[in-house]
Amino acid sequence: MSYIPLDVTKKYLITGAAGFIGSNLAKKLLDMGCTVIGIDNINDYYDTNLKEDRLKLLFPYEKFTFIKVDISEKNSIMDIFKEFSPNIVVNLAAQAGVRYSIENPDVYIHSNIIGFFNILEACRSYPVEHLVYASSSSVYGSNKKVPFEESDVVIHPESLYAATKKSNELMAHTYSHLYKIPATGLRFFTVYGPMGRPDMAYFGFTQKYFAGESIKIFNNGDFDNDLYRDFTYIDDIVEGVQRILSNASTEAVPHRVFNIGNNQPEKLMNFIETLEKCLSRSTGSEVIFKKIFEPIKPGDVPATYASTDLLQEAVGFKPSTSIEEGLQRFTDWYVSYYSLKNNEKN
Repeated sequence: MSYIPLDVTKKYLITGAAGFIGSNLAKKLLDMGCTVIGIDNINDYYDTNLKEDRLKLLFPYEKFTFIKVDISEKNSIMDIFKEFSPNIVVNLAAQAGVRYSIENPDVYIHSNIIGFFNILEACRSYPVEHLVYASSSSVYGSNKKVPFEESDVVIHPESLYAATKKSNELMAHTYSHLYKIPATGLRFFTVYGPMGRPDMAYFGFTQKYFAGESIKIFNNGDFDNDLYRDFTYIDDIVEGVQRILSNASTEAVPHRVFNIGNNQPEKLMNFIETLEKCLSRSTGSEVIFKKIFEPIKPGDVPATYASTDLLQEAVGFKPSTSIEEGLQRFTDWYVSYYSLKNNEKN
């Protein structure tokens, strides 16, 4: 498959536009001159100030339109598609988090199942050239074979969150088959970076350090059999998504799934040590986390490891940002951002 460059004359609708990936993707498209319609309900799953600050970076663009709405509100979604007639839709709105889904299952069905169904229905009623949507590496569950390949059997999700993401893939496949909607699912692998999600481990570890608290590491303190994660820097994720947008499948069932991961899994303890070093450089003083080791939590998996061969073959791209480079950018941002916030309060 040959790579087709992004068409800046198209209208792009991004759900979850105040989210980590959504806001970064929107900014990149706007920088390229695209017209972007952003949707988000700005829920309080994590700090809404961070979401508002992401949006503030988008509001100055003349070609950006923002609508505060929940994708589970079907009539509102239909009205937006009717009014704006987007050419390409990127569904990044979802209730995230593996552990949160164990205690709060309702919101996952509400957003990830009903909300995604509404997006599919809107794409059927107001045909689009391409629907790109967020899946997750969590669909691989506790697969022992690594690296994870898109052709692997994924029928044993370890959490409700993973089950909803696999459901999204099945729903998209069915709608593609029935209504010829070109759709692409992207299995993201542990996305991190500046202005990221506070519920992610690297962000939470940093918060706890500045609060003088210990961090919890769910690997039983077993360094020989440590958890592995394929950490993927936000710029690499956005580059991968942007390249996919204009490259819709033309097969009989125009539905595909790609991994977007760094293809270089890191031991969790190595990741934490690198985070300590980066924070030390950002603050100008040595940073060492106080650590508490606990058993792996329900829903967590021992390893994530992405094969990116299909993505590279399709659009000529493979994530390449190193952990050292990506975490340094995150810690530099964190120290600057929260210092500014403290100054504003004082």
